[in-house]
Amino acid sequence: MKLATYRDGGVAKTGIIVGDQLIDTGLSQSMIALIADWTNLRPKLEAAAASGSSSPLDPANLCAPVPRPGKIFAIGLNYADHIAESKVETPKDQIWFAKASTSANGPYDPILVGRTGPYVDYEAELVVVIGKAGKHIPADRAHEHVFGYCVGNDVTERSWQHRTHQWTLGKSFDTHGPFGPWITTSDEVSDPHALDIQCLVNGDVRQASNTRHLVFNVWEQIAHLSQAMTLEAGDVIFTGTPGGIGAAMKPPKFLKAGDVLRTEIAGLGVLEATLEAEA
Repeated sequence: MKLATYRDGGVAKTGIIVGDQLIDTGLSQSMIALIADWTNLRPKLEAAAASGSSSPLDPANLCAPVPRPGKIFAIGLNYADHIAESKVETPKDQIWFAKASTSANGPYDPILVGRTGPYVDYEAELVVVIGKAGKHIPADRAHEHVFGYCVGNDVTERSWQHRTHQWTLGKSFDTHGPFGPWITTSDEVSDPHALDIQCLVNGDVRQASNTRHLVFNVWEQIAHLSQAMTLEAGDVIFTGTPGGIGAAMKPPKFLKAGDVLRTEIAGLGVLEATLEAEA
């Protein structure tokens, strides 16, 4: 099933995506509440999806599937080609940083080039949405805690990222955490480690890889994070980006106002946003 959050007259609602059609869930709960109560709500939503009562989907009305996640974490240096272009050694330990929940952005909403941060870069990523809460989750049971998957882009302001050894500020500018366009539930993704992923800027392919090249796979990531904290329903994990970032190009090519950033993962959908200068 594909589940989305969308705008309807300024009100955020949850919906089911079937092809190019949108079916309102009829629920008053937020996406986080829906995920937390999935076992009970699933039969009702499956019945709604089969009812045929729908309206045409307008992608412009889609919000981030989880508009304000409790936690957004992202892993750094997790594809071999990205490690090589960054001119560093393969990490022995997983490198994690937080993205502020206010960075969450809709799949077709503008991405801002900040007044104080013009060196904006792209990082196409597979995003995991946690379903079942847990701590100290074994890697061989991590799949039980995944609600679903999204397309994401860990948009980064490079000058802020590298001012200090802590990356959080450079990763947390408003609008710099787009993901979506919906959550594809885990039962529809046979293997999250076999998905083609790419990123295009103005139609030019900048990144093209497959999630089989992750250094630390999704299950290892969940197991590692959950040693430190309880993962909760609706938490979001950005799982790493392949090579091809703008900062590594010669000369570097950063995003600017007017650029169109497109991120795709096979079977999960597309994000497409225009860069805009912050007012």
